[in-house]
Amino acid sequence: MTHRFPIKEIARQAGLGTATVDRVLNNRPNVSPQTRKRVEMAVQELTAQEAQLAARGRRVFIDVLAEAPTRFSREIRLAAETALRSFPTAAIRVRFQFHEVMSEAETLSALSRLKKRGSDGICLKLRDTPAIRDMIETLANANIPVFTLVTDLPGSVRKGYFGLDNAKAGRIAAYLITQSLHKQPATILTSRSQDSFRGESERFVAFRDQITTLRPQTRFINASGGAGMTAATGKALDALLSDCREVTAVYSMGGGNSTILRKLAEHRLQPTVYVAHDLDRENRYLLAQGTINYVLMHDLSQDLLHLFSMACDPIYAEISGEAKGSSAINIITPYNL
Repeated sequence: MTHRFPIKEIARQAGLGTATVDRVLNNRPNVSPQTRKRVEMAVQELTAQEAQLAARGRRVFIDVLAEAPTRFSREIRLAAETALRSFPTAAIRVRFQFHEVMSEAETLSALSRLKKRGSDGICLKLRDTPAIRDMIETLANANIPVFTLVTDLPGSVRKGYFGLDNAKAGRIAAYLITQSLHKQPATILTSRSQDSFRGESERFVAFRDQITTLRPQTRFINASGGAGMTAATGKALDALLSDCREVTAVYSMGGGNSTILRKLAEHRLQPTVYVAHDLDRENRYLLAQGTINYVLMHDLSQDLLHLFSMACDPIYAEISGEAKGSSAINIITPYNL
């Protein structure tokens, strides 16, 4: 058993004698499994305490770079402020860069600047492209750990992902819609902000596959590319809905729900059920008004709490290895809002 602590300290933590601890550490006979387990737990506890002590008084700079509409960027900032309250003894400085739309070139330039400036950890909500994955490897080679939030960059050397299980969210949305529609034929409008956001793509594929299994005759109208922005989303929907006679349900994966609802009304379409993501200010209002039926949400502050822990405590990060978060998915209705 590898460790860095004196035998007396391990013995005190485990509540055992030093001779017993010495036998365990040197793998000598006549030691019960329970005693061995107590020593192992004591070493783990001392390691965790050492990580906490190392974090105290440290000044840690964490950078958050996100491509997201302002309504969601606001939620990330509020969640970060909540998470930071759990670190009263560590001086964590979070630096935000929010952009509603970023080209790949702009993203790579921003990441290059972060590499030059230096960072203790970078949190990303970005599109999944080969060039961005390559840049993450460049950052890792510069000893800057990178974490992803809400939408992952699989295949990159990012240190960890924190957020919901997007495929599971898609299957939950499919269940809610099929239960709400009973046996009637369905035409479902799905909306994504960008095809290259991995999280939204995972939601869509799981949703489509689950709906097709539960109700093979379902027709899909797929809208994507509006970035959750009012003008672009509205333009895309006008083109899709101009010849549409019916929309039975909506699954909105990328936001812009006020615009989607307005365009549906303009085309005289009234869905029976509407499922959206994220309990931001806009969705709270729409849910309270009863114009959307369900919001799938997860606790961003818990995601960022775990992410900050990995970035702040190098020993904790070393022990944990790659982190893959799966936040609990909560179903919010007007009655538990």
